[in-house]
Amino acid sequence: MKKEDLIKMRQDHVARGVNQFIPAVITEAKGVLVRDVEGREFLDFSGGIGVLNVGHCPEEVVEAIRDQAGKYIHTCFMVQMYEPYIALAKELNELVSTKTSMKTMFVNSGAEAVENAVKIAKYFTKRPGVLCFENAFHGRTAMTMSLTSKVKNYKFGFWPFMPEIYRAPYAYCYRCSYGLKYPSCGVYCADFISEKFFDLYAAAESIAAIIVEPVQGEGGFIVPPQEYLGKLQKICREHGIVLIVDEIQTGFARTGKMFVYEHSGVEPDIVVTAKSLAAGMPLAAVTGKAAVMDAVENAGIGGTFGGNPVCCRAGLAVLKILKEKKLVERSNAIGKKVMEKFRSFYDKYPYVGDTRGLGAMNAMEIVVDKKNPKPNGDLAKAIVKRCYEKGLIMLTAGSFGNVIRHLVPLVVTDEQLEKGLKILDEAMAEQLE
Repeated sequence: MKKEDLIKMRQDHVARGVNQFIPAVITEAKGVLVRDVEGREFLDFSGGIGVLNVGHCPEEVVEAIRDQAGKYIHTCFMVQMYEPYIALAKELNELVSTKTSMKTMFVNSGAEAVENAVKIAKYFTKRPGVLCFENAFHGRTAMTMSLTSKVKNYKFGFWPFMPEIYRAPYAYCYRCSYGLKYPSCGVYCADFISEKFFDLYAAAESIAAIIVEPVQGEGGFIVPPQEYLGKLQKICREHGIVLIVDEIQTGFARTGKMFVYEHSGVEPDIVVTAKSLAAGMPLAAVTGKAAVMDAVENAGIGGTFGGNPVCCRAGLAVLKILKEKKLVERSNAIGKKVMEKFRSFYDKYPYVGDTRGLGAMNAMEIVVDKKNPKPNGDLAKAIVKRCYEKGLIMLTAGSFGNVIRHLVPLVVTDEQLEKGLKILDEAMAEQLE
């Protein structure tokens, strides 16, 4: 069908609230390249919003899916067990920690994984409260929407929100909530929790979990100081609080480590993963310390489709690709090139207020100008739109929609990376004309 016919069908039959970032209708994708119904080819630097670290349709994943689908597609793990679920759980447990005994459960999406992580933490601690952060994104279900920070369009009109959820400022150094500067601040945003938050807003004894993105995703790819997670872990251990690290967008080699928390040397109580775990198949995981995970009694957690065997086979293939193609190392090499280019954009374009990143998770914050750091979401969207017109798919992020984020699949070639960054440079330069 023609593109305009498909768009008309979408308007007639798909709920309006399902957003559309760009007007592309894709028919084929491989690696970093996608092709639309009009035959146009694009470089995909969005990675399906962090889902495609191993690229579109890797042969190993496609073959694993095909093989498993020919054997059995579903039984429900709670009724009839199967090897792919158990094997992938073992692999994830060993990836998350080699020091502590870990256990895993599988569900279908990141939001569902966050819901279960919070449930488990509450059951383990017998406490009602959860502490989350400004600019956080944890999902769109009733619980996870309540944890998510941004109101429009994620929360507005969907009241009431879940009770006993508390929020503190994140370590957003470019826009510090306390007007301080790192490192002289001593990472006060973490110290504030133990020094004031527990007295002013919620007693530590009522908090079951602190849930944190080790690099905030939808909030704008905000990278906290390296000490930040360690300080949060110290608070949790002092007060018997479960530390939940949300690695849904950051996990699986994206930041130059398999998981972000490895950069800080912390050991979370629960790690939540999804997105790139299964290269686009609907699979998410809750991996936690055995003592925490096993606190929930038999049948207290689970779900009909959680850990679907086809999805688990895809996940096993992904972990093999990450290791064999050394994509952790590749992430660092990609990130180095991207950050060098982004820093040159900072020097070249007056509207680039900040550049930041970890591994191949990189961002530029677009502002009015360096002297006036007011968020400029309209300009960020104009740059992304022009990139699309030139054959490059990128996305915005941030609570103000003014951050341009980079999530290229880690299988990108050097030539593809250079081509994409050149298109981005051209699109940015045109905004000065």
